[in-house]
Amino acid sequence: MSSKSLAISCEGVTKTYPGKPPVKAVQGVDLQIQRGECFGVLGPNGAGKTTTIEILEGLLPPTAGSVHILGMDWRTHEADIRQRIGVSLQETQLSDRLSVAETLSLFRSFYNDGLTLNESLQQVSLTDKASAWVKNLSGGQKQRLSVACAVVGNPDLLFLDEPTTGLDPSSRRQIWDIVRSFREQEKTVMITTHYMEEAERLCDRVAIFDQGRVIALGTPNELIASLGAEHVIEFTVNDDPSRPLPYDWLQELPTVEQVDIHHGEIRMTAGESHTVLGPLFEQLDRRGLALTSLTTRHASLEDVFVQLTGRQLNEAARKSTTTEAPTMEAL
Repeated sequence: MSSKSLAISCEGVTKTYPGKPPVKAVQGVDLQIQRGECFGVLGPNGAGKTTTIEILEGLLPPTAGSVHILGMDWRTHEADIRQRIGVSLQETQLSDRLSVAETLSLFRSFYNDGLTLNESLQQVSLTDKASAWVKNLSGGQKQRLSVACAVVGNPDLLFLDEPTTGLDPSSRRQIWDIVRSFREQEKTVMITTHYMEEAERLCDRVAIFDQGRVIALGTPNELIASLGAEHVIEFTVNDDPSRPLPYDWLQELPTVEQVDIHHGEIRMTAGESHTVLGPLFEQLDRRGLALTSLTTRHASLEDVFVQLTGRQLNEAARKSTTTEAPTMEAL
């Protein structure tokens, strides 16, 4: 792949923090992201994804490895790179005592060229809030303003670190529209998210991080297809599946690829759900077990994560023990 076609290229990137023992936040990450691509980074808190993003954004130096952004090296072209990227951090602290227009004017002053204030406001649907103080905005409006500050310089590469965390569904979809609009201009977006649906809808390719490494990389469809099954069946019974009872027979049901038992819920991936349910009901009845809940759905990126790590994304985020670097706040 030609370096001219790449928005981001990093090889062997590591980040280690001193300690006893040292904390290895990022462990040998290799990524090549094409220009015009929407690339998603998935994983729990502590997986190394935010640290990796901050290295790519030039906010942290890597312990080892090389990073090139739009064909340039941070060590020799920092000023040039900053003029061509936009960054919306995980937690952007904006001044409560500035208006929306004043905030955008401040960020626009950092760039030699860029959008007008009206163009920026229109992109994030905040035109009617131009004179409003930041402190009076809703959570969704503040997040859209943060994105507006990232795009006001008309960047070629946009970094969005969990832009929809904590937003209601309507505000989340407004952020999605902003990302789609940016991509329609054939520009590059790198987005981190905890929401699998978001990654499936927006991203051309995704990388799944765990314990400082990329453990899977591909298009959403490719990763889901790697499960070897299109459907997921989740159910509970009037018994405790965590007890050492013989549940091996589930693996023998038609088209079943994998069986996981997690906190009392049994999850099966299968090629055809309709061929599994009948035999499942028969076997449960034979063993004197009754269903207490049952859902069937198409396989998703969440199921890919469960298969690769043996845990759900939200649980992994809560229980992660890997320490990431503190997120830097915007000016």
